[in-house]
Amino acid sequence: MNQPQRVRDVGEQELLRRLQKFCPAEIIGDDAALLSIREGYLLVVTSDTLVDGVHFSLGLADPTVRTTSAYDAGWRAATANLSDLAAMGASPLGITVGLGLPGEVLVADVEELYQGMVDCLQPFNTPIVGGDICRSPVISLNITALGQVLPHRAIRRSTAQPGDAILITGVHGASRAGLALLLDPKLGQGLRASDRASLICAHQRPQPRLDVIPLLATFPVTGAVTGMDSSDGLADAVLQICRASQVGARLDRTQIPLPGGLTDWISIEQALEWALYGGEDFELVLCLPQTIAADLLESLGKGAAIVGRITAEPSVILQDGTGQHPDELLTSIEDFSILVSGLAWYR
Repeated sequence: MNQPQRVRDVGEQELLRRLQKFCPAEIIGDDAALLSIREGYLLVVTSDTLVDGVHFSLGLADPTVRTTSAYDAGWRAATANLSDLAAMGASPLGITVGLGLPGEVLVADVEELYQGMVDCLQPFNTPIVGGDICRSPVISLNITALGQVLPHRAIRRSTAQPGDAILITGVHGASRAGLALLLDPKLGQGLRASDRASLICAHQRPQPRLDVIPLLATFPVTGAVTGMDSSDGLADAVLQICRASQVGARLDRTQIPLPGGLTDWISIEQALEWALYGGEDFELVLCLPQTIAADLLESLGKGAAIVGRITAEPSVILQDGTGQHPDELLTSIEDFSILVSGLAWYR
């Protein structure tokens, strides 16, 4: 019986040759890729570094410690970068991939990692246009994503105005719940199978909200949209926008939508905590004029919600529209983590 090939068995050049099948032949092969950008557009560049054992647990060298598949790790890595482009209002052009690999990693797992990235990228016509591979004592994955945007359509964090509505494009807390179910399958015994599958999928195969960008283009919001993605949590996104714009915000806890089935196995308070601080939901948090926000909300449909408004006062407050809970000053994920026993619950 043939033993599965490892990276050290094939060497760098053979591994690169095998990975070329995941890239367009007309672009790769030289020292750098040549990409066209449309006249009048800005080039948008974002980069993200992920490390095994910190951002994911592939266990490619030791399958006994694996908590996610190589395919899902590739998918999530691609989503994170496409989400950053969406948060800037940009459409993607391509990505490059830098890999650090120990020699004992299976070649098949590396190919599976790339297949996950390709399948995530394919609906957005986004190719892998190059990258690099090097020997490393730990698996690391660095992705640089390239996009384009018209200058007046670029979304920034620093332009929110008092009176703007705060709109989120989907539910929050689903990825954190999916991670909890994966780490402890005994949790959520009363969940419907469809809800369990949906929560786990939210963590393993999140979707970048590039679909929102064409919708925004149909509204007269030139220079009026502020925003970012919620990869580090809803609370973090609102706080960062307010800091950059030198404004404050009021969020209504009763308006924050929660994933289906979540409160069937955890309390509403825990669900709200995950929605605010759980992270990796990869939705967009947008601040824009109230009338335009209402129209956009109707176009987005289920899961989207207007959860608050921007204020001139610099504090970010969680309020209760029913009056059952006192106002609560929101804090960053870094500060919030001090109040819990480490970050294990978060990552």
